[in-house]
Amino acid sequence: MRLEKDLSGPITGRHVLFVEDVVDTGLTLNYLLHALRARQPASLEVCALFTKPFHRLIDTPLKYTGFELPDRFVVGYGLDFHENIATCPSWPC
Repeated sequence: MRLEKDLSGPITGRHVLFVEDVVDTGLTLNYLLHALRARQPASLEVCALFTKPFHRLIDTPLKYTGFELPDRFVVGYGLDFHENIATCPSWPC
């Protein structure tokens, strides 16, 4: 994984809430949380709109979750597939 843009300011000693759209395997989230923890925030919590626990490879604690999704592919309402379908008028699409 390669980060294209870094944080615009320091998070040392600050309370951080990482907001994610979908947590699937947890691999990407785990990588990003590890990178953020290295910056020594006072606290680091995760909020996810959707979680797919059936696909989870790494147990990543989620402080806040919106919906638990079944073992299915989901697109629409801002979620895309290869940068397509994100303009679907409703969820599920």
